[in-house]
Amino acid sequence: MVKAVFPGSFDPPTYGHLNIIERARLIFSEIHVVVAVNREKRYTFSANERVELMRDMVKQWDNVTVHAWDSLIVAYAKKISAHVLIRGVRNVTDFSYEFDLAMMNRGLNPEIETVFLSPDPQYFVLRSSAIKELAELGGDVSSMVPASVADLLHQKLVKDFISTKNAKM
Repeated sequence: MVKAVFPGSFDPPTYGHLNIIERARLIFSEIHVVVAVNREKRYTFSANERVELMRDMVKQWDNVTVHAWDSLIVAYAKKISAHVLIRGVRNVTDFSYEFDLAMMNRGLNPEIETVFLSPDPQYFVLRSSAIKELAELGGDVSSMVPASVADLLHQKLVKDFISTKNAKM
């Protein structure tokens, strides 16, 4: 039985994230989706919102759980006795960044292995920043994120965009 941890900011959670989780849950006995909480980073969604959105997205799978964490991911993995970190990579740029993180995590805990998974091709172009920008401008993001995420994005971002635009006029 191999437990794995899939960490990320998930701001917003996308179908690409869901695709990685869906495939990883068939490889590992348990998947712990860990929502990063970094006080220095500005998120669109609160940690609680991101956790709830992710929980809703994975509720059909018994071997997937979602948690928030505000410390080193290797500390979380050690706490639950997991030895695998899952990282999603879409391209060479992602791989380069994720490889550096994997080496750092390995230096912090040599018992942790990092497994890189690529999403299915239809999800290669899903970037959280692009999705947020599209939603802010009122664009349709329904093919990129679940309806619950799209609704909350539009509630938060369109309102903020209109307020900012009106303030500049």
